[in-house]
Amino acid sequence: MKRCMDVLFSSAALIILSPLLVLVAVILRRTGERRVFYRQERVGRAGCTFRLYKFVTMRDGGTDRPEDLLTTQHDPRVFPFGRILRAAKINELPQLFNVLLGDMSLIGPRPQVRPHFDMYPEHVKREILKVRPGLSGVGSIIFHDESSLLARCGKDKRLCYAEDIAPYKGELEAWYVQHQSLLLDLSLILLTILVVLFHRSVCCSQLLRDLPQPNSAVLSANLALA
Repeated sequence: MKRCMDVLFSSAALIILSPLLVLVAVILRRTGERRVFYRQERVGRAGCTFRLYKFVTMRDGGTDRPEDLLTTQHDPRVFPFGRILRAAKINELPQLFNVLLGDMSLIGPRPQVRPHFDMYPEHVKREILKVRPGLSGVGSIIFHDESSLLARCGKDKRLCYAEDIAPYKGELEAWYVQHQSLLLDLSLILLTILVVLFHRSVCCSQLLRDLPQPNSAVLSANLALA
């Protein structure tokens, strides 16, 4: 049933959003970008890697060097139109093709690059690898403005990600795997739409029972969970 929903929703979304996708592609080419799509290796189900698609938002499509995998608010590598795409999450829409191809689901743990996936504890990795990664999910909703969080955490962005964000994000993704259901997926789709439309956090802890809470003081001070 989950796979049927993925195929139906992604097919319908691609048809409905096709004018927007074409328009974005044309604007990117007209602004002088050499590439329209940015492809990056991510860890998928059972540990298999796949190429995740996004619209290009950074000069030269960005880089896969470990020190450049994290993007902060006002990152100088992001060009002006790329900021608009990121703010509206339009840069993520090409992943609908990943969903249609079976690399991803609409809802699931967010697929990570290998260095970030390796930061998860072993018990979290085992849970995440049981399912297809998602276009959105609990972790994506809670950390929908991760770049701003990295900018205001008060320490080096790589240290903040490794010590504060990755451990909690991993627990959220493992929680989803253990509680997944059609009703939960539909709830998370609705929450994703609300976050994208209103550009603000939603009260996930009031809507999702037994959701893990962060141990990090940085996250507790900066995430709106209740």
